[in-house]
Amino acid sequence: MTGDDGQAARSVFGAVHLGHLVIETDRLADWRRFGTDAIGMHHDALSRDLMRFRLDDRECRFLLRRGPAEDVVATGWHVDDHTAFERIEARVRAHGVPLVAGTEEEAALRGVERLVRFPGPKGITQELCTTPTRSAEPLRMLASGFVTGAAGLGHIALTSTRPSRIRGYFDTLLDARLTDVIEETISGVRLRIRFLRVNERHHSIAVANVRGLPVDPVRTRVQHLNVQAATLDDVARSYQRVHELGFDMALSVGRHTNDRELSYYARTPSGFEWEVGWNPLVIDETTWEPSTHQGISVWGHLPVGRTIVDRLAQFRLGARSLTRPENTVPALGGAGIADGQNGRGPVQDVS
Repeated sequence: MTGDDGQAARSVFGAVHLGHLVIETDRLADWRRFGTDAIGMHHDALSRDLMRFRLDDRECRFLLRRGPAEDVVATGWHVDDHTAFERIEARVRAHGVPLVAGTEEEAALRGVERLVRFPGPKGITQELCTTPTRSAEPLRMLASGFVTGAAGLGHIALTSTRPSRIRGYFDTLLDARLTDVIEETISGVRLRIRFLRVNERHHSIAVANVRGLPVDPVRTRVQHLNVQAATLDDVARSYQRVHELGFDMALSVGRHTNDRELSYYARTPSGFEWEVGWNPLVIDETTWEPSTHQGISVWGHLPVGRTIVDRLAQFRLGARSLTRPENTVPALGGAGIADGQNGRGPVQDVS
């Protein structure tokens, strides 16, 4: 098979889903309260240094291990079948990126049968998995449920000084497609956010950059992660619990311009943000065309408790990022992809 049909046959788009995340923290007790009592997830204690959260019948959606990073340290991509798994694995090897097979114990902790890992942008290890384990244990959680399935567990958002390199990375690896772009100005700073999808979910990866300045104003590797609540009541009740339990709220309830998701953002014990959303649109691949939106939100999503001291700290972080090079794994990221392209043509680096 040749031409466009051959490319389509080799694509793994639609067979890949954000499956799990690994978080490293020394604040496991705070994380347990945040995950179970505030967000409303199912919790499993594995040892003094390990615990997991579940959203559905899979054994693991979030693996938390004791350590100093206070950050997401690995992203797990669950692949539908061994053929697609091996196709992605071959891409990593073909580009000369080191790839390591996970041990049986590491795979079991993540609730999967097969696991390999390799370097990813911003120092976040990418984990490729297949055949997730289903748990027979009933869910014990305050939320009525979360939407996962073919769309995966939610999404992650990164900030970057080389956003097109990150887009190139996920295009090479997972045949990611550009869904749309948001342009926003916050406190005089111009932001551009690219939204990338690997299945029917509007986006599994969002990548933001400061226009015209090579700075990264976020301390953590991940700016926020997202889970999708099953009902509007689940969003409202978890929002109330976050307040009542004394966890910091980053952004109030609002609705986004592009995916139309209604959500809020809480601040996790590790410092990055956690978005709980409801009812985002689902992409129809036969009709969807990328577009650019002005502004992140139709309404709401207002900063909560942000002071001038917080803003100064953000500026200091941005200035500090000038002194540390950002690792984009250039062997897979290439030269990046222009915003107007669909990920299957020539590439170029634009910001």
